[in-house]
Amino acid sequence: MINHALCFLVFLSALHATHGVEYTVTNNALSTPGGVAFRDKIGAEYAKRTLDSATQFIWRIFQQNNPSDRKNVQKVSLFVDDMDGVAYTSNNQIHLSARYVGNNKGDVKTEITGVLYHEMVHVWQWSGNGRAPGGLIEGIADYVRLKANYAPSHWVKAGQGQKWDQGYDVTARFLDYCDSLKSGFVAQLNKLMRTGYSDQYFVQLLGKPVDQLWRDYKAKYGNIA
Repeated sequence: MINHALCFLVFLSALHATHGVEYTVTNNALSTPGGVAFRDKIGAEYAKRTLDSATQFIWRIFQQNNPSDRKNVQKVSLFVDDMDGVAYTSNNQIHLSARYVGNNKGDVKTEITGVLYHEMVHVWQWSGNGRAPGGLIEGIADYVRLKANYAPSHWVKAGQGQKWDQGYDVTARFLDYCDSLKSGFVAQLNKLMRTGYSDQYFVQLLGKPVDQLWRDYKAKYGNIA
């Protein structure tokens, strides 16, 4: 007699091993309303699945089909903490604000899924050995969130923003424009950022300085302020 449940568990283990990444979730805020909200509305198992699906999505966006193209990350840990802000990532550890979860009045599960996609990008993206503009780093993370269809309604519209490396949604929209000029642009930019960073990467990939691309982008959308 075949134990189907055991076979399924073995399959899951094999699948997990194929990806080569372990995910853990620790809720340090269960004594707070936000920590309880995370447990009841999101849950550790859903969070783990989201971290894994985000990783697979990021590898596809970055066109990192081979393990040699990626960072060597064995484990990613999510901590739900009683803290201000939204979330931050350091040393392959994601820290999510329980207060943000608790104060969210909308579809908290979808919002936190988007936040986790953003933070997982910080685990996997290259930073030019720390030389890339912070706004570009955050913009790439939000670009992935945008491509995964987890962009919240309050984000700026295409064409809005003051400068290309303003960060987050502003830069994400600009990168989406750049990718429309050359499919796979963000993947190629990230690949170049494995060893260093230069604004010349935009010229190398798209044939124009980044400031010119920004002007073209603004003009396309009527230079929306």
